[in-house]
Amino acid sequence: MFVEFRVSTHSRTEFVDITPQVQQAVRDSQVKEGICQIWVPHTTAGVTINENADPSVVRDILMELNKVIPFEDNYQHLEGNSAAHIKSSLVGCTLNVIIHEGRLMLGTWQGIFFCEFDGPRSRKVWLKIVQG
Repeated sequence: MFVEFRVSTHSRTEFVDITPQVQQAVRDSQVKEGICQIWVPHTTAGVTINENADPSVVRDILMELNKVIPFEDNYQHLEGNSAAHIKSSLVGCTLNVIIHEGRLMLGTWQGIFFCEFDGPRSRKVWLKIVQG
């Protein structure tokens, strides 16, 4: 089963918890055992799993990414968003999550985050839910 949904971001860099949308797609698929592949089809965005209980974790991750990969650093890319491309490459654009008994197998504090590095924008997330 293929699912596409949109994510609207409001900042230049931002993490958006998309766990509820992904879990709903898994429920709708009626797949009880399998894999959910999450794919972000953008070169200046990504997807990751991390703690979704304390929002300071996300703020800390973004703060450190922005320190290590500054927005301005004598980049050659003419569009002016090289930092976003680098962050996307480091974080990655795909995840696989196990589906067991019709639910995503995430740890107690884990959530799935869409990672915006060149916002604000309207973005796509693609899911492939496979029975297995």
